[in-house]
Amino acid sequence: MARHSPRPLTRRAVIAQAWPIMVGQASVPLVGLVDTMVIGRSGTASALAGVALGAAVIDLVFWSFGFLRMGISGLVAQATGAGDRDESDALLVRGVMLGLAIGAVLWLLTGPIMAAGFIALPSGGAVAGPARAFVAARFYGAPASLAGYAINGWMIGRRQTRLALVLQLVMNVINVALDVTLVWHYGLGARGVGLGTALAEWAALLVGLALALGPGGARPLALIRRTGLGIIMARDKLMRLFAVNRDVMIRTVALLILFTWFANAGARLGAVTLAANHVLMQFVAIGAFVLDAFSLTAEERVGHAFGAGERRPFDRALRLTGEFALGGGALLALLFVVAGPWGVAAITTDAHIRATALAFLPFAVLVPLLGAPAWLLDGVFIGATDGRALRNAALLSTLAYLACDYALRPLGNTGVWLALLLSYGFRAGNLGWRLPALRARLASAQPA
Repeated sequence: MARHSPRPLTRRAVIAQAWPIMVGQASVPLVGLVDTMVIGRSGTASALAGVALGAAVIDLVFWSFGFLRMGISGLVAQATGAGDRDESDALLVRGVMLGLAIGAVLWLLTGPIMAAGFIALPSGGAVAGPARAFVAARFYGAPASLAGYAINGWMIGRRQTRLALVLQLVMNVINVALDVTLVWHYGLGARGVGLGTALAEWAALLVGLALALGPGGARPLALIRRTGLGIIMARDKLMRLFAVNRDVMIRTVALLILFTWFANAGARLGAVTLAANHVLMQFVAIGAFVLDAFSLTAEERVGHAFGAGERRPFDRALRLTGEFALGGGALLALLFVVAGPWGVAAITTDAHIRATALAFLPFAVLVPLLGAPAWLLDGVFIGATDGRALRNAALLSTLAYLACDYALRPLGNTGVWLALLLSYGFRAGNLGWRLPALRARLASAQPA
């Protein structure tokens, strides 16, 4: 296939590509914030802690298959860089079919998965009921959620960030409306939050398919008529998809274990500490999702550079997205210092949860500063589809985090947060050490 070099990357181009992702990504934790506020202002500390624990279980299960977003986006960007439109369209079909199939299996296995999840994350006492109700409801949306990962990754890999923004906003608006209605109007509590999200995921899947197959989008039926199912089911393409996905899945599971352990560490210290940490994790999520805009921009640009076999676009993408990621991290940290106390008060009315959250707010402030390099490098290696490096970095950083958590337990919740902050440094350091080898894989710089 003919290869097409990307246009020279400028700061304006980075912003043009990143801002739709930033708006869409920022709305994701804002939905979580609304969910937390809905429960936090109408329920007890136990209900809020139950949703926190249930959300940790859902994240552990659903994002174990986050490769459907990350693996697809890198492969699509590389196919686009190589000028292979057929493979780009085929990747959409493979991703959606795989997401629906895996999601259907998860839904059928809801009971056993819940049982295993709550063994890993004990949910005794008053927390158990809300946690289990929330998780059971969320599993209704599993097929749509996982297929949606593939559609989102396909859009990002094709640099269609505005379509990805539309899709994310549609889902989030529906989600918020349903959660508020089901909890405040119908009094369904934690189950209402889970059910609202599941219904929103199905609505988003329909909208996402319409956008992906719209004007200028994929043409899978035309592709099948022209080539048959051969290109979609090509063994070498499927094997590459599964190989990338295997390593990314291991990487994702390792990081999910890390964050699940963080939630469990808070649970060890009581329902109030668990709920307070969940409140602060809304700030962490906002930082991660906002800065992910530059990570996803780097992901697409690096994938395109690898597809075209060009080093200069890779170097420029790394430098410019790095500037924005580090600057954005500093601005978010400042925002959390100024608005953090107001945000905590807005989320929960419980005086004990508020006091605990405010005491540990400085740790949440530091996360955007320390997390920005790790998040950016994740995008670089995903774009290069270097799943092995991502896998190894995640495994090593998770093991180091667990060791720190054990060593710092005498410090209580301070130790819980210190271990989390150190984990970002472990991950960024490992990927940064592997960066020269990744760069060496590209062809020599092209002449000016």
